[in-house]
Order: sequence, then C-alpha cells, then structure tokens
Amino acid sequence: MPAPYDANTSADELISDYVKIIEGKTILTTGVSPSTLGGAFVQFIAKANPGVLILATRNPAKLQQTADELSSAYPNVKVRTLKIDLASLKSVREAAKEVNSWDDVPSIDVLVNNAGIMAVDYQLSPEGFESQLATNHLGPFLFTNLIMKKILASKSPRVVVVSSDGHRLNPIRFDDYNFEEGKSYNRWFAYGQSKTANLLFALSLAQKLGLKSGLQAYSLHPGVIWSTHLGDHVNWDLQLDELRNADRTFGNPESWKQYDGKPIERGIATHIYAAFDPSLKANNGAYLIDTHVADPLVDTVKPWATSSFEAERLWRLSEKLVGEEFPY
Repeated sequence: MPAPYDANTSADELISDYVKIIEGKTILTTGVSPSTLGGAFVQFIAKANPGVLILATRNPAKLQQTADELSSAYPNVKVRTLKIDLASLKSVREAAKEVNSWDDVPSIDVLVNNAGIMAVDYQLSPEGFESQLATNHLGPFLFTNLIMKKILASKSPRVVVVSSDGHRLNPIRFDDYNFEEGKSYNRWFAYGQSKTANLLFALSLAQKLGLKSGLQAYSLHPGVIWSTHLGDHVNWDLQLDELRNADRTFGNPESWKQYDGKPIERGIATHIYAAFDPSLKANNGAYLIDTHVADPLVDTVKPWATSSFEAERLWRLSEKLVGEEFPY
C-alpha cells in the first residue's frame, strides 16, 4: 500500500521515506533562487546525499548564493551551476549545449522544470511570444528536449513540470496564443494558458517516451505558498478581484473561496513526491496535487489540460514555435 500522503505531508517526511532513492542521483532543477520553491527543493533533497545537484537559474548572483549555501551545508554533495533564461530560446540553446558538453555528467536522473513567472504585465519574449507562455512552457519544452539524450541515459529517467491549479484559468489559445498582440491580454488567462501547457507537456512526454524509453513525467500543483517571490510584483488589492473575475468566467468555485496557504516545507512536498515516489509509475503522465494523483471529482483538474488530443496539438505547435521537431 502506498504511504498515506496528503496536504499536510512535509518535505522531511518524504526525504526520510525516499533517502535511498535520492542517494547518488543526478538532479537538475531550474528556478533555484533563495526563498523560492526550487531553492527549498534542492536544500531539502541535499539532506539525502544526491550525487550531483545541477542548479539552473537566470540570475548569476542568486544562482551562486544558492550554490554556496548548499556547498557549505553539504560539502559531500557535488554542485554544478547553469545560467539559463527560459524566456530566451537562444539562452536555452546555449544552456542545453553546455549541459550536453559535460563529460563528467553522463546522465541526468531527474529534471525538475520548476522556474516560472505569474500574472505579469503584457510583454513579448526575445523571439516574439507572450512572456508567460515563453518562460513557463516554450523554454522548458525546448530545454528538456535538447538534453533528452542525457535524461534517457539514466536507469530511471524522470521529468517533473511544475504547473498550478491555475491551469483552470484558460485552455491553450492555439490560434491566438499572443492575445491579439496584447490587445485582448488578461494576465490571468495568459497564466492559465501557460499552466495548462505544463500539464499537457508532461502528458506528452509520458505518452511518447514512457513505454518506449522508460521515461516517467509528471506535472504538479504545489499549493499556494505566500512566502515565495512568485507574486511579489502583483498588486493584490487590484489583482485579486481580477483573478476572481477570471475564475467567474469559467464558473470556477475558486471565485468564492479563500486561498489557503502552505508553509514552504509542505509546499515542496509534491515536488519531492513527483521526483522520487516509486509508486507513481502506474500513473505515468499524471497531474499531482497535495502529494497524490489529482482526482477530477475532488481536485481542480480541467479536461482541456488532460486531453491526449490537446497534448499532441500543443506538441506540434511548440515544435513550430521553437523551430525544431522532436519526433520520438
């Protein structure tokens, strides 16, 4: 029987259960600045003596701070750093090329696509894509696929894509992903589109490479964690009403609910569960919440984010937008 994990499960409980699984693993995590979910994730799993922690983020100073803190606290854990700006496909290609050149890292056991942005003002990426779609999906899509050879070299390859129950706020706008070049932009609809993309990407990876290559892939909602910096730029006096209005558009019950927050040590529990739980193999491609496989009858799970048809449509659109095909 699987352990009875739930919304109250802490990171330390899972580390204790998975210590033998984590030991010796090579784990690449994006978005690892201090006081973030990614930063907390690597700090907790370092306790289990992984082989290599590859830390990737766009800010060199914050990247070095996290690396220094880990090396000081866990001197036996090898730490590598990687500068990557997921909003820029050029930066993504350069970072992937660097990873692929590391002869001393022949395989990557777990890739955690954790980095992301939320509800920003309308802006375009360097390649001309709405910034939340670019940063939260197109960058991770390209990066994951460009280093896939190293991931599949693992004996137990796994990819984790950090999404959100915010996927409820919009399906993929296949014919207008840039919101009429900003004319009809809604920051919450754009966030929802990018988070839907995260679920569909994990589903595609599982379906394309699960049986063929043994890859496991999962998406997840970590919960609402107020102590991270994800929403620092948001004026909640204004944006909370806009968020509720976006939910009302889809008839979502969140329109009327209070948002219950989690402390960060429980917020990253689902990250750890997705990255290492051995019982998940039977649910390859699943969306996870509160350290369990999401139940559409109880949890917020939209059909547009769990459709194999939509997943394949998004895969083909993503290939077109990044200018490269990955025909697994």
